Amino acid sequence: MTAFFERIAETPQIFDAARGVDVLKGLQEAFASTPGLAEARRVLGEAPKVRELLGASFSGSPYLASLALRNPALLADCLLRDPDAHLAVTRALVAKEVGRAASPKEAMAALRCFKQRSALLVGLADLGGVWPTEGALHAMSLAADAAIDRATSFLFRKAREAGQITTPAGEASSTPGYFVIAMGKLGAYELNYSSDIDLIVFYDPDRAGLASDIEPSQFFVRLTRELVRFMQEHTGEGYVFRTDLRLRPDPGATQIALSTDAGLTYYESFGQNWERAALIKARIAAGDIATGEEFLRQLSPFIWRKYLDFAAIADIHAMKRRVHEFKGHGAIAVEGHDIKLGRGGIRDIEFFAQTQQLIAGGRHPELRTRGTVETLGRLAEGGWIAGEAATDLTEAYLFLRRIENRLQMVGDQQTHVIPAEREELARVARLSGFADANDFGDALIAAFKRVEAHYGALFEKLPPAAISAPSLVVGAGEADPATLASLERLGFRNPQAAIAAVRAWQSGRYAATRSARARERLIEFLPFLLEAFSHTAEPDLTLATFDKVIADLPAGVQLFSLLAANPSLLRLIADIVGTAPRLARIIGRRPRLLDAVLDPGFFGTVSTPPKLKELVGNAIAQASDYQDALDRARIVGREQGFLIGVRVISGTLSARQVGAAYTTLAETLIEAIASRVEAELVRLHGRLPGGQAAIVAMGKLGGREMTAGSDLDLIIVYDYEGEEAHSDGPKPLPGPQYYSRFTQRLIAALSAETVEGSLYQVDMRLRPSGSQGPVATKLSSFVNYQKGSAWTWEHLALTRASVVTGPVALRQEINATIREVLARPRDRAAVAADVKAMRAKIEDEKGSGDSWDLKQVRGGLIDLEFIVQFLQIVSAAEHPEMLDQNTELALSKLSAAGVLAPGDAEILVPAARLYHTLTQVLRLCLDKPFVAEEAPRALKDLLARAAEMPDFASLEASLKYALRDVRDGFDRIVA
Repeated sequence: MTAFFERIAETPQIFDAARGVDVLKGLQEAFASTPGLAEARRVLGEAPKVRELLGASFSGSPYLASLALRNPALLADCLLRDPDAHLAVTRALVAKEVGRAASPKEAMAALRCFKQRSALLVGLADLGGVWPTEGALHAMSLAADAAIDRATSFLFRKAREAGQITTPAGEASSTPGYFVIAMGKLGAYELNYSSDIDLIVFYDPDRAGLASDIEPSQFFVRLTRELVRFMQEHTGEGYVFRTDLRLRPDPGATQIALSTDAGLTYYESFGQNWERAALIKARIAAGDIATGEEFLRQLSPFIWRKYLDFAAIADIHAMKRRVHEFKGHGAIAVEGHDIKLGRGGIRDIEFFAQTQQLIAGGRHPELRTRGTVETLGRLAEGGWIAGEAATDLTEAYLFLRRIENRLQMVGDQQTHVIPAEREELARVARLSGFADANDFGDALIAAFKRVEAHYGALFEKLPPAAISAPSLVVGAGEADPATLASLERLGFRNPQAAIAAVRAWQSGRYAATRSARARERLIEFLPFLLEAFSHTAEPDLTLATFDKVIADLPAGVQLFSLLAANPSLLRLIADIVGTAPRLARIIGRRPRLLDAVLDPGFFGTVSTPPKLKELVGNAIAQASDYQDALDRARIVGREQGFLIGVRVISGTLSARQVGAAYTTLAETLIEAIASRVEAELVRLHGRLPGGQAAIVAMGKLGGREMTAGSDLDLIIVYDYEGEEAHSDGPKPLPGPQYYSRFTQRLIAALSAETVEGSLYQVDMRLRPSGSQGPVATKLSSFVNYQKGSAWTWEHLALTRASVVTGPVALRQEINATIREVLARPRDRAAVAADVKAMRAKIEDEKGSGDSWDLKQVRGGLIDLEFIVQFLQIVSAAEHPEMLDQNTELALSKLSAAGVLAPGDAEILVPAARLYHTLTQVLRLCLDKPFVAEEAPRALKDLLARAAEMPDFASLEASLKYALRDVRDGFDRIVA
């Protein structure tokens, strides 16, 4: 091993000779007066290179001078030890000191002393040529890793001592399930001298070993907040590293620590190309290394794609335009030039390398490197770039990184701007080894120009986007003949109308296209959008519908940017616009819904109830307050509902599966929101002794047949101890008022319009006594009413009742009451008379002769449901096993019990399936009555396909026969 002072290879130029002499004199005196520093005093007095290095460095860098004067023993260590061994010992020492720290204050002090030692060692080693530029960057990165790792371990130790973590330390990881990803320069071991550290934090709650009463999200967010405080809070000992967590998924809307499931879902579904580029440098810096490495392995398909997809090409070509236009890229200069972001700067070199990696790294794993210099070498070895380009860019990169370090050493500031003041420019020039600022400027400009030349040539060699779409020339005058011909080839029967629509968009006629940015993004994908429209049944109608969507948009940048960056969505958009105008309008209002379908895996399976509960729970758990919880519930509910709808259009779900999916979503949201409502009520009014409430789903929700536009039919049943009980909170309420308030708040929470819209409309008219009764019903009143006062129609409705929330005992009591009421012996003739009277009344008030009014038309859903409900309540006394809330399943059970004749079952079961299938499609695609003559051909094709019919004409014929047979069945069976 060789002492630092023996490895000094270069020195800066003196900036302020007097200052340098003063600092050296002060150090000599400190060495002389401090025991154990005699050797350092001797070296300083006898080694000219040491005096030159320290005098020049401290004359130009007030920060380094302050570190040395504050702690002369630290400077002595830096000079006398082997620098590589010194760094390793320092890292081991901080691990030991933080490991035995009893308090956060002690741990933070140890970390800050470690940073001071690292900063002085790295600064002097860089200025003295003891380490090359790459070595200095690597050393600072190792210091950051050590600080993050030790702080994380300390926080977990304290959490374990507090009983929040149950797994003992010393197993696979002392920080189970929690890991910190280093991004950017830290991830690549290229951390500059006074850089922020870019981190992303994830956790796997299943591996965390948390105590049963600890909620993972809150725990890890709190721990991460402490980690950031440990890193960047300024104390008497300074700070460690400024910390930036903004590279995490959707930083404006997410917590600072995310679950691994949330992270994977985001990147697979919403991840953009800039995030792919950023993740090239991702590295696990601290925490549970094994879990973190597995997470990065799972992200590999997102980062490294087998082929260069259009989205990446589009982004690259957009960047090319920005380069050519010099937007925000500044002319090459010296004073005031940003060596990181300016033209010919560090970022250009990094982008040059990362662009090539995105293009080729999927098929060539050898290019999946983090370091910029290593990547440039690999690219040259593989023939992806010229050897000259690799050499020039490597030399420029290391030179600019060297200058960047010196800019930051002056005052420990994260700056990348060459000073405009002549004195400060001279300071940086001399720290960089230049005696003259003009020579320094010439060297900078030469480096910038070399980078600029290779950076510009990069775009000339990029493959163009694969274009099979038409080339559009749309001006203000006569339509271009070639454009007309292209549109005709794509199947547009009225290309003039298509050009007129495009002209309106390009002219900014609509609010959505008024900004130049919106029009620019629209033009990027417009040819591909028209090509996608050509694959629909009626391209002209699809384009006209899309035109209406744009006309109604208040702004277009969000939607157009999404489509420009993700052209795989264009075919889906075309299908939706051509098939489902209602869904198209929803996308227009909420374009971010499209983020949810970027991953093709979404089309395969629907979220299971546990997964859905986790999704909704995680979303609401991030809420800052009650109103935020309602907004987050609306966001997740709308996204999941949209995904179900997309599966309807894609044909991957049957009608029963769709109904079950919408129902599961509604039940999950009801349960989560009811829990929030209850918590809010308890906060304001306390609890009732023995108080409990249950929510009973009725109608389509109870029957698991919900559609995209279904209301929620609900009954609230509650109970509590004592007759005169009041709640025990600051504003006590009597029992009936307490649960009325709960119900009113629940209705508002589900149906009120917030900034994120509403979730569902709520209908409480099926409660005991209907709109004349209280909004919530006490259990005893519910039981007495159903057993003694309910009308026949209320018992028919009760066949669809399903208790979806509430304590187990209360649910069991309600279910027992329902079964007892439904299974009582009935007078079949009397019930039949009631049912016929009800049907006649409905026919008088709402009757329809339109065969596509599937609910009201004779032989439609109302007749079918009356048949099922009638047979259940008149037969349940003998066959209680055939009770079921779902219409199709109830028919099957009635048939199996012998209550429904085989011939009738063969008619009614397929009819139920057909009606529900058509209803699902129509409720999703339209928000107005279906008129076959006016409907898009694509919608009619979808209806036929969903009903497993060869074409729409066959579907209409089958529907006609089904309506006739169900009508006859009603007349025959309800008797």
